[in-house]
Amino acid sequence: MKKIKTGDDVIVITGRDKGRRGTVLQLLPFDRLIVEGINVAKKHVKGNPQDPGVESGILDRETSIHVSNVALYNAAEKKGDKVGIRVQEDGKRVRYFKSNDELVDI
Repeated sequence: MKKIKTGDDVIVITGRDKGRRGTVLQLLPFDRLIVEGINVAKKHVKGNPQDPGVESGILDRETSIHVSNVALYNAAEKKGDKVGIRVQEDGKRVRYFKSNDELVDI
């Protein structure tokens, strides 16, 4: 079980976008993820006259960020928090915040 999943609200803890929050859009291989509005880069796109849906110009794209540079956002504490995994009595694995033992998936 991964500690960060698609759709989670995360906060950046290091790097250029430190302190900014966003939602995880996609998980990539090698412990990388794409977060909405974080690590945005400009990409120059060349138009294709045979495909009218592709316009030329400069697009803003979110690039990947390593999972170690983000922390799951704890709304109760209003800060990033470490996440642990525990097994309940029924055998189900759940994620919890280590600071206050509150479950992440409610």
